[in-house]
Amino acid sequence: MSTTYADAAGFPVSDPTPILSHSPVTIEVPGRPVPLEIKVSAPVTGTDLPVLLLSHGHGQANFISSMRGYGPVADFWAAHGFVVVQPTHLDSTVLGLRGEDLPDAPLFWHDRATDMHTVLDHLDEILAAVPGLPGRVDTEKVAAVGHSAGGHTVSLLLGSQVSDPDDSREKDLSDPRVKAGVIIGGPGVADEHFSPWAAEHYPMMKHIGFERMTGTALVIAGDDDLNPHFSSRLSYRWDSYTHSPGGNKTLLTFLGAGHLFGGISGYDAAETSDENPERVAGLRALVWAYLRSRLFPGDTSWDVAVKALEARETPMATVETK
Repeated sequence: MSTTYADAAGFPVSDPTPILSHSPVTIEVPGRPVPLEIKVSAPVTGTDLPVLLLSHGHGQANFISSMRGYGPVADFWAAHGFVVVQPTHLDSTVLGLRGEDLPDAPLFWHDRATDMHTVLDHLDEILAAVPGLPGRVDTEKVAAVGHSAGGHTVSLLLGSQVSDPDDSREKDLSDPRVKAGVIIGGPGVADEHFSPWAAEHYPMMKHIGFERMTGTALVIAGDDDLNPHFSSRLSYRWDSYTHSPGGNKTLLTFLGAGHLFGGISGYDAAETSDENPERVAGLRALVWAYLRSRLFPGDTSWDVAVKALEARETPMATVETK
C-alpha cells in the first residue's frame, strides 16, 4: 500500500483493481412507496472486503441524486478494496416523489436512515445477488459515507438526532453496525444565522442536533461552501464536528472547496461550481485512508496520508482532531 497514483492526487493508496458494478438489487420494504433499489460496486478480486454504504445528496440533477451518481468516488473506493453499496433514497429526483403528499417529503430524512438500516438488515441477500462476491466480504467491517443530505443521513447513523417535538417517531436512528462514518458537507445547527427560506421549506432542519453523535466520524468541509439559502454562517457545514462529543472526531477542511468539492457527485457534472479533479482525487484518497485505519486495527494509512498532506508544497486541506 505504498504506491501513489495520479487519480489519488499523489497520496499513497493500494494498487487499483478492476471493478464490477451490479444494479439494481431490489428490496421490497413494507410501507415504502416504491422498492428500495441498490447498486453494488466491488473489486473483482480480493477477500476480507469491507463494506461502504454511500448516501447520495438531495441535488436537483436527474440521476446524480440516486444510486447512479457519485461515480468519481464510488468507482475509486471499489477499485481500492471496498464493496460500495448505493441505495436510491425516496428524495431522489428519479423517483418523482418530492412533491407527493408523503411523510417527510421532500427530504425524506427519516426514511434515508431507515434505508441504511434496511440495507444492513438484508446485507447478505444484497451481496448474494452480485456474481462472484459472496464469501469475499467481511460484513462486520461497515462504514458509511454521505454527501450533503447524505451527510446528515450518516450523522443519524452515528447518533445525531432531529428533536422535533411534533414528531412522535423514534429519535435515535443510530446503528452500531456502522463502525465509522464520513460526513461531507452536511447540514448543521439552526441558530440566528439559519435561513428563513430553509426553515419554511425544510422545517426538520430547525431541529438537527449533534450532542448525541458519539460514533466515530470524519467530517469534511469546504472553506468556500457557503449557501445563504441555508445559513449565512460558513461553519454551519462542519457543525457535526464542532457540536458532537470528542474523542473520536476528525475535521478535514478543503481549501477553496465549494459544496461539491471539485465534482465528487458525477463525472463532469454540470452542477459542479468549483470543478477541480485534483481535489476530487485528494478527497477520495483521504477518505480511503481514513476508513482503512478505522476498520483495520493497526492500519497506518491515515497517519501516512496526513503526513503526505502536510508535506504538500501547495496546501490542499487542513486536519483537526478532538
